[in-house]
Amino acid sequence: MNYSPAGFGLRFFADIIDFLLVALPLGLLVALLSGGDWDSFGSSWTSNLIYLLYLTLLPLVWNGYVVGKRMMKIKIMRVDDEPLTLKNMILREVVGKFLLASLTLGISSLVSLFMVIFREDKRAVHDFIGGTYVGYEY
Repeated sequence: MNYSPAGFGLRFFADIIDFLLVALPLGLLVALLSGGDWDSFGSSWTSNLIYLLYLTLLPLVWNGYVVGKRMMKIKIMRVDDEPLTLKNMILREVVGKFLLASLTLGISSLVSLFMVIFREDKRAVHDFIGGTYVGYEY
């Protein structure tokens, strides 16, 4: 595992970019299509599922990138330097982020934040579950 890990700042800004360019417009679209139910904006299962699919599938076809990570010049990679697989991304995004955060009421997300800030390899809980890391593009 020879890599240069991306720290919290780059990962955070990549997530903000993804939210602004993908999740926010998607949530607006779902709210408009559902009759303008602004009370459920951003919390509908439809928009959350589509965003989860975006985070899970796009890195498979775009060599480890989603829009925000591409703009920040970082990407998701496997620790064994093999190409990402659907299994890696499901474990990382669906199990490691979505399900675990839901089951722990967000505590795993907080633990991941501190792991990325303080660990030398900058890997979060979902990175360990998925066998991945986020690093600088080569």
